[in-house]
Amino acid sequence: MINHAFAPLTVSRAYANAAVGFKGDEFVNLVIGFQTGLTVHQVIERLHAAETACGRERLAPKWAPRAMDLDILLFGDTVCAEPGLTLPRPDLLKRPYMLGPAAEIAPGIVHPIARRTLGELWRDMRVTQAAHAMRPVELA
Repeated sequence: MINHAFAPLTVSRAYANAAVGFKGDEFVNLVIGFQTGLTVHQVIERLHAAETACGRERLAPKWAPRAMDLDILLFGDTVCAEPGLTLPRPDLLKRPYMLGPAAEIAPGIVHPIARRTLGELWRDMRVTQAAHAMRPVELA
């Protein structure tokens, strides 16, 4: 049986970039957009289960290599700050490896706090950060 809890999917290209916050191997990042009838907490539970299935230890250090790291960047127009969940994700406006792929798949989505589209925010970030050190990669 096919699970349609996350459908339809829109997937950005994958990008390699240097580890941020520690020395380590490159990370591969991409953004997936989807619609769901689940609550944000139900989505988090599913993402944590997927990370665990990929070998991620929940209590591993934050700034260290990891097998899988799945984050919610935006959840519709939701704005919240509670233990373990801040939406929109604050790093979205600071990290090219998040904003670039997000703008690629949803340039017209309006960031609920910045009140600008992801495409506009990405254009501004590209101007202010000349070297992103991001490069597209093919996934096997």
